[in-house]
Amino acid sequence: MGRYLHIGGVVAVGFDPSGAYLLVITHSGRGVFSTQTWERVSRSTSPAYPEEGVGIGIGPIDGPTIPVDEMNYDTGEMRVVSPDGQFVLVCENCGIAVVGNDAEPTAGEA
Repeated sequence: MGRYLHIGGVVAVGFDPSGAYLLVITHSGRGVFSTQTWERVSRSTSPAYPEEGVGIGIGPIDGPTIPVDEMNYDTGEMRVVSPDGQFVLVCENCGIAVVGNDAEPTAGEA
């Protein structure tokens, strides 16, 4: 089963070290999603593009830098695996497909 997060302009994504949160960086700002519910728990509209493979956390992961994977603009997608290997994210410019045992189908926004 899977879940699809409808998020426009995806630039980069990264999990916090515990794997409890996903940081999504877009052209419109940053969002943080809980990996337990896949609901957005924080949002900032201030642009903060990743630098040297890291993004700046907000909300429950405010402060630390989060390692991120950036969109491959040649292929138009990227794949990211959660720290525990439970989830695989297939990211496109218009959203993120979450694949894994606990990913129930619904939608959210960043």
